[in-house]
Amino acid sequence: MELSANVGRFYINGEWVEPSTDDTLEVINPATEAPITSIAMGTPTDVDAAVEAAQAAFDGYSQTSIEYRVDLLNRITALLGARSEDLANLISAEMGAPKGLAKAAQAPTGVAHFATTAQILSSFQFEEQMGKTLIAKEPVGVVGMITPWNWPLNQIACKVAPALAAGCTMVLKPSEVAPLNAILFAELLHEAEVPAGVFNLVNGDGPSVGAHLSAHPGVDMMSFTGSTRAGVEVARNAAPTVKRVAQELGGKSANIILDDADLAEAVGRDAFGMCTNSGQSCNAATRMFVPFDRMEEAAAIAKGSMESVSVGEPSSDGTIIGPVVSEVQWNKIQALIEAGIEEGATLVTGGTGRPEGLESGYFVRPTLFTNVTNDMQIAREEIFGPVLVMIGYEDDDDAVRMANETPYGLSGYVSGSQERAMSVAKRIRSGNVHVNGAGPDFNAPFGGYKQSGNGREWGVHGLEEFLEIKAIMGAS
Repeated sequence: MELSANVGRFYINGEWVEPSTDDTLEVINPATEAPITSIAMGTPTDVDAAVEAAQAAFDGYSQTSIEYRVDLLNRITALLGARSEDLANLISAEMGAPKGLAKAAQAPTGVAHFATTAQILSSFQFEEQMGKTLIAKEPVGVVGMITPWNWPLNQIACKVAPALAAGCTMVLKPSEVAPLNAILFAELLHEAEVPAGVFNLVNGDGPSVGAHLSAHPGVDMMSFTGSTRAGVEVARNAAPTVKRVAQELGGKSANIILDDADLAEAVGRDAFGMCTNSGQSCNAATRMFVPFDRMEEAAAIAKGSMESVSVGEPSSDGTIIGPVVSEVQWNKIQALIEAGIEEGATLVTGGTGRPEGLESGYFVRPTLFTNVTNDMQIAREEIFGPVLVMIGYEDDDDAVRMANETPYGLSGYVSGSQERAMSVAKRIRSGNVHVNGAGPDFNAPFGGYKQSGNGREWGVHGLEEFLEIKAIMGAS
């Protein structure tokens, strides 16, 4: 795997520039616990330079034509597609996704967001006449972006693509845990001839770069994806300048298996699917609700499904899940598994420690708990690992009540007869609901209720997040 010479630089005003200090951070391969390389770590001084470049570029870029921006997005899409395997290899190395998943989903989702946004932009109406008033949708300005490590390119693309489409300029701070794909991404945007200053990249941590970017008076909007705790800090830092804040935060998604569902299909599918990406997805279906009288049957199905999940080196054929991203994350998951045991939940499979045969690396055993109550820590806290909890319910009303009894509301899942499943889906308080195993839709809005965030990404709604609305009276 070839690493970029730009790991020690930042991309500001169309150039790769030296950082203001010599501070660096090792990027760790979670499968080996060994460093891959070191990246430069930014300071408020670097953020100031990036914001200044974005401000200077805004007037010109915001006035470009729709045709110009569509062509730009299409060029980026083509370059991302051509380098998809390289992006996948970097993602696999820095955050541990199996190469199969990285090549089939992690990298391609980034390509898909650019392709979808280009298509939406080509027919998007930025102006609408309403009587004698013109309603105009204009770019919000300079956007600060903070993205996570779990689906790194996906989250970068679903912010950068609509921001470019809207006519905004931007400063990106990717996760310092998985920054290498972002550096290649910036190189590809340069190759696509994104105008100088429109896109800027500064690596760094949250307390320094992230906080300064969020508070910066030259930033008009913050778009953040990460934990609810960190999201609160972004909003707090942004508040004095009253900038717009769009947030996609944590989740503890409910998965209701109705009593008329095909239990073998629904439970087997969802127990296995929950382990995807080592359970490190904010919308992972980690709380499975099953009828009390079918708990034993459902547990046996889930046990078999989860024990079929192959845990191993990301580069190995047949590996379904690799390690979790870091030692910090591994320790957190272990502590929560221990908490589940101490709270009295039934450990059906998995548990603490590494899977057999894996002596190093941040590997976690796919773990299933049954006889979980909705007030247990493992039912309420986002674990962000391959840990599934099964909760029994009496009837549909009981299931919906417990599904909504959470501070989160990012996603939900329902399986059963179509009409009944749809009725239950409409009662779940979350931004997304998947019925009978339906997958993602790149044109559909993605975002949450309650402490899972505000605003929406993906599709036309994701584009509109980066637009201000102006009313011009007397326009006709």
